[in-house]
Amino acid sequence: MMAQSPPTGTWCYYIHISIISEAFHNDKTLLIRDCTTCFKKHIRESTMQADQFLNRHHQGPMIRMPNAWDAGSARIMAAAGAETLGTTSAGIVYTLGRPDYEGALSRDECLEAVHAITSAVSIPVSVDSEDGYGDTPEAVSETFRLMIDAGARGGSIEDHRLTGGKNLMSIAETVERIRSAREAIDASGIDFVLTARAECFLVGYPDPLNESIKRLKAYQDAGADCLYAPGLRTREQISAVLGAISKPVNVLVGMKGFDIPLDELDHMGVRRISTGGSVMCATLGLVRKAVSDLGFGNLDYLDGMIPHAEITGIFAESDGKQA
Repeated sequence: MMAQSPPTGTWCYYIHISIISEAFHNDKTLLIRDCTTCFKKHIRESTMQADQFLNRHHQGPMIRMPNAWDAGSARIMAAAGAETLGTTSAGIVYTLGRPDYEGALSRDECLEAVHAITSAVSIPVSVDSEDGYGDTPEAVSETFRLMIDAGARGGSIEDHRLTGGKNLMSIAETVERIRSAREAIDASGIDFVLTARAECFLVGYPDPLNESIKRLKAYQDAGADCLYAPGLRTREQISAVLGAISKPVNVLVGMKGFDIPLDELDHMGVRRISTGGSVMCATLGLVRKAVSDLGFGNLDYLDGMIPHAEITGIFAESDGKQA
């Protein structure tokens, strides 16, 4: 999307992060008036406290959760209006120059990124913790204890093992992992949102909708707070999951061709949306296009820049923690 020129006069702060802003402002460019206190007020009004994260899943309105990959992206997303953040394992491995293949990210690398992100912002952070980073329920329990120690206030368990190829874990094995994570969370005394994921659509499982519903029902009974089947694309699919599940449902919107308006998802009863690795992929797409265009003498990428002074101001705000 080409950036519009900012109005002259009273508007000098100009943020155009169209991909990030779209999730929160219905694809309107976010313009901040020439006033530092106005900028801080915008951030304060959009900030969700950690102890509100779980309740918002039940009370609404729908949580619009982008997925960050490092401290810098987290701060920019918070400044653009994000109330909470997820992490993206794909985004993290891309910052390391690796492909997003099975087992590409270790638990220690995940935790290092989580600590950097939670240290950078004061809004709740939910971790893309893949299969729980462990071969046993005990290892999964330890992962969740470590994530909580790193500052996370949410995390996920998926039924696709890191080295599982196209195969999914059995429902029984996944349930055991969810219960172990639940026990670790409850023992911590911390308000924490446990998300359980059915990966049927992503691995090409036969009859993915009905299999996802069967699995998500078992996962909610095992103690998950939020249920998630990445790959739902149609209103009919989403309505079927919402009708079968009694707990809050997350929908992945970061897929090419996904065209259901976010306000409509909220009206349907979706309690949270996330972007997965799509913002990172879009960012890398902008980098590639900007560099490619240099060969043709095209500097259009400059139109979308955030001025250096503004970025410095965002990153310096309370040493990265949003007021």
